[in-house]
Amino acid sequence: MNDILSLLTQSRLPTDDIKSARPCFVVAIEESTIVGVGGFERFGETGLLRSIAVRASHRRAGLGRAIVQELERGARKIRVNEFVLLTETSREFFQSLGYRVIERQAAPLPVQASAQFRSLCPQAACCMSKRLDRLSETDRV
Repeated sequence: MNDILSLLTQSRLPTDDIKSARPCFVVAIEESTIVGVGGFERFGETGLLRSIAVRASHRRAGLGRAIVQELERGARKIRVNEFVLLTETSREFFQSLGYRVIERQAAPLPVQASAQFRSLCPQAACCMSKRLDRLSETDRV
């Protein structure tokens, strides 16, 4: 967990609630070093996508995209049908993955009650969401 927290801190992402929120993480490792991470918190049928970080040395190679896609696949398996996120710096990246900008108050109330929404991410952060398609046959295996 310390390596995950270190990468998130280096990427200037909030970590104050990681231990209490207990997000589900996907971790990319190369030669025993974490080079990418992403997570989500579940709120019923909605997931709060958070903590997507890739080491500077591994950016622009599709790793962030692969991490988000794996999180989406895992979420669909447990019947999460929507992801919501807040971002200050990655709006275009998430738009390229099919996320759309929404009003912050349009997020489901349980997500709005999370520490990410209440205090960790500034009000100026862009709120985005994406409906997750049903499982494909390859996801079911």
